[in-house]
Amino acid sequence: MYIYSSAAAFLRAALSICPNALFDRNKNRLKTLRHNAIRELVAASTVANQDELRQKLVRRGIQVTQATLSRDIHELRLSKGPGGYILPGNGGNNSDSEEDDSPPSVGAMIESFGLRVQQAMNQVVVRTVVGGAQPLAASLDNEGWNDVVGTLAGDDTVLIICADPQHASEVESRLRTMLES
Repeated sequence: MYIYSSAAAFLRAALSICPNALFDRNKNRLKTLRHNAIRELVAASTVANQDELRQKLVRRGIQVTQATLSRDIHELRLSKGPGGYILPGNGGNNSDSEEDDSPPSVGAMIESFGLRVQQAMNQVVVRTVVGGAQPLAASLDNEGWNDVVGTLAGDDTVLIICADPQHASEVESRLRTMLES
């Protein structure tokens, strides 16, 4: 009985110092398990969208909200191609060689997904194949072009916002050149 009392007193003292310690530890364990399950699912089969991924996780007994799943996809650096989600580096084929953790370039994304580019005042609209807008917008955001203020992506359209029409014209020209090459 003394051992139990001592352990309980120690646990109460530890929780009074750091009340979320056990919660945080369990939360991190669940996140690790969830991330591993997502990696396995994406590597083993085609996963076309977030809802399909969420349903596959539920079948494994992992409940997850859409917001959490979006964060997980971002943290795992999954890309979405025409065939669904892929793991970073070598299209999901992980080898013993050093992985390239850099995000895909704008050129690679526009070549893979881009259909047409059009300027509209201080904005540039890029039409993509279905599911291609978000990876293209993410690559633009990661590229850090000074003339791009921000991007918005739907399923097949990226809106690129520039500071003024001159910068939009330069961005359109650069993207059009990539698209036509």
